[in-house]
Amino acid sequence: MQIISNLCCIPNLSLALGFFDGVHIAHQKLIQKNVDFSKQNSLKSAVITLKQQPYCFLKHIEPKYISSRAESYKIIESLGIDYLIELDFNEISGMTSYEYLENILIKYFTPKAIFTGFNHHFGLNREGNCDFLAKYQYKFGYKFEMLNSQKLNGNLISSSAIRGYIEQGDIKNANSMLGREFCVSGIVVEGNKIGRTINFPTANICYPQDIVEIPNGVYAVTVELENSQYFKGVANFGTKPTVNKTNVKTLETHILNGFNKDIYGEKIKICFEKFIRCEKKFTSIDDLKNQIKKDILSI
Repeated sequence: MQIISNLCCIPNLSLALGFFDGVHIAHQKLIQKNVDFSKQNSLKSAVITLKQQPYCFLKHIEPKYISSRAESYKIIESLGIDYLIELDFNEISGMTSYEYLENILIKYFTPKAIFTGFNHHFGLNREGNCDFLAKYQYKFGYKFEMLNSQKLNGNLISSSAIRGYIEQGDIKNANSMLGREFCVSGIVVEGNKIGRTINFPTANICYPQDIVEIPNGVYAVTVELENSQYFKGVANFGTKPTVNKTNVKTLETHILNGFNKDIYGEKIKICFEKFIRCEKKFTSIDDLKNQIKKDILSI
């Protein structure tokens, strides 16, 4: 997949439009429809997305993503997309829906098909929508297809819903809608090494500031190392109140199966499987050790 960050003419594409934060199972279905159509009609497929999250950009707030943009792009690439085209929202935010359609999508990509979700909006004041794209498909010679709302266990699948689940610690439902485990990545840094003194050494990373934050607590996780090795683990996110007197949060993971390699400075990925319990302050180190043993048994 080729990532394009500056507008250039690539004609006769099949397009999927959206921000695709997290690339959840509804996003995947939409993108797959695009890829299938392109292959059936000997076309190249593309995802048109934005460099900035529009709501956060307009409100001047820092976004909190489900997945880093780089991780989302990897997932999109795995679905078979040929081009991922990033548009600068600042440059198009003042365009009407018609100006965006004619001067961006048609002028640069002469699409043969456009795919969007049912709630896709674009253009000044979000006036562009599925009805708008359907209305102009005959004038501009593209086929428009909308993916209807997708539900899981009666609940609407959406990035907003997944963020809510993550913030509540409902990892099970978040993962079900994602179609994979919710993950964060970071460089292993040195901690206070107290874990080593109680026979539970940990790999510590800083929780990414641009990713939606999980509640303080203990989680069953899978750890992916740089060499694509995978290990089960128990992770604690929070301030470690039993041994700390600061409010600084860290993500510390005890890797199981006797793992004892030095991975300081390496990038690892922590994939969350389930929430085990809330973080709490224990009255003694022995109580903490006993609880960690119970946490490991609960995986």
